Amino acid sequence: MRNLDQDNITQAVIASFAGTADPRLKQILISLVQHLHAFAREVELTEDEWFKGVEFLTRCGHITDDKRQEFILLSDVLGLSMLTVAMNNHKPEGCTEATVFGPFYVKDAPQYELGADIANGAKGTPCQVRGTVRGTRGEAIAGATLDVWQSDDDGLYDVQHEALEQAQARGQLRADGEGRYHFRSIVAVPYAIPHDGPVGAMLQATGRHPWRPAHLHFMVKAPGYETLITHVFRQDSDYLDSDAVFGVRQSLVCDWAVQPDGSYLLAYDFVLNPAKAGGPA
Repeated sequence: MRNLDQDNITQAVIASFAGTADPRLKQILISLVQHLHAFAREVELTEDEWFKGVEFLTRCGHITDDKRQEFILLSDVLGLSMLTVAMNNHKPEGCTEATVFGPFYVKDAPQYELGADIANGAKGTPCQVRGTVRGTRGEAIAGATLDVWQSDDDGLYDVQHEALEQAQARGQLRADGEGRYHFRSIVAVPYAIPHDGPVGAMLQATGRHPWRPAHLHFMVKAPGYETLITHVFRQDSDYLDSDAVFGVRQSLVCDWAVQPDGSYLLAYDFVLNPAKAGGPA
């Protein structure tokens, strides 16, 4: 492996993976090297630009912690997250569409009874949320688990509030025996993704805004069905056509109806795809 140059180094790197035991890992690494090297050649990448790229990724790592995932943000704003979702979520017609996971999901969210107020003091206009969870044949999915999370009226998730000691505007519920769910929360509002770090600097440098349309996150699980990760968007929200992370699907845009008392009502029914035999639920 001496006397390598720009014409033969790619093949030398690929050859170094010959002993990779995992065939899928080998395939991914070889393709990654081929595309990275082709990119560098295509743009005639300078050493200074390469160092700046390394510094950018280093800053992403430094700002990432248990409450903020800058690499997910980077993947989101580059459209890679949504591309991966689209490629891996081919579902029959009528199934609820999937969209991006986002960086603010928290495991083991508080569990609530149906009808409870998951806002738990979060700032915002009250909103009732209700609907059903069913399968593609119309069957009710009894006991389906729904993880729900959203930002508050300031456009912040609970984990973004440094002094907050309890979870707000997030929780986990179970549908009843007929697949029905209902809970209270607050009205979703548009918000800006965190843009005080390297991803924000990239958006500014490229003339892009950091805003997302108003939405409520859901992760719906049930034995025998594929897990659904999705949002429900507000029909009257700004940024539906310019979502910073490219996550909007028309089938997920819904009317949040104003009630006589000034509160809101969101009604949305989920349709889950049956899990394939031997596949992940």
